[in-house]
Amino acid sequence: MSSKQYLRKPEWLKVKLPTKVEFSNTKKVLTSLNLNTVCQSARCPNIFECFSKKTATFLILGKFCTRNCAFCKIEHFAPEPVDRDEPFRILEAVKRLDLKYVVITSVTRDDLEDGGASQFQKVISLLKQHLSLKVEVLTPDFRGDFRSLEKVISSGPYVFNHNLETISRLYPKIRPQANYKQSLDVLEQAKKMDKSILTKSGLMLGLGENKDEVKQTLEDLKKAGCDWITLGQYLQPTRYHFPVQRYVHPDEFEELKEFGQTLGLQVFAGPLVRSSYHAAELLETN
Repeated sequence: MSSKQYLRKPEWLKVKLPTKVEFSNTKKVLTSLNLNTVCQSARCPNIFECFSKKTATFLILGKFCTRNCAFCKIEHFAPEPVDRDEPFRILEAVKRLDLKYVVITSVTRDDLEDGGASQFQKVISLLKQHLSLKVEVLTPDFRGDFRSLEKVISSGPYVFNHNLETISRLYPKIRPQANYKQSLDVLEQAKKMDKSILTKSGLMLGLGENKDEVKQTLEDLKKAGCDWITLGQYLQPTRYHFPVQRYVHPDEFEELKEFGQTLGLQVFAGPLVRSSYHAAELLETN
């Protein structure tokens, strides 16, 4: 499909605008503390709903990524110095928003020796030291360095999430600086390092995969010891990014969810599902 050809969004992808004052309050807290969220940086379609419920996925280690994936809105640019005060500002934001479940993610920082694992460790440890809450992390692959991974796991996150994003065949086109097997290894090692931790991964559909390839990926994730899977529709963030190849019908999401469940996976699937969407409610009800 040509990058100049666009598919019209179906009805099921329409998003309601915010009506609650909490949306503005959440945004004010994050802005006043100079904090980044993946909700804003990646143009998440659920930002209005999540901010209205006083939830956000904190994006640490700056706004610029050392990788340039074809699907991602986060800018590829020279990385910023590590902000040593950032963990304390996140702690303050969590206190002001009275959060009981916090999701921490980051840009990929291949320029750092440990890929930014130390910053994850500091944020998690600080939050758990001062507050009674659960922390979910969504990390990069740390270039397969298990020493970096150990830093994150040892700090005690409740959920460890690392997204495959797409099927193996599409990695050279969609994630050329990543490796499918390496990402599976990261998930498998996280579970081996702490068998009590819940491991999680996510896929975007509509990038050119077929149903059998998605099912094979779910099987691969099960073999890697993954507990939770999220399946959502890929949405092209700008005209410069990889174009949507198709819009997946909700019925197909349901079919894939049922297939994953037969494997013993917990699957949250739907057009607007994202890695951290309803993360706390999802785990509480399952």
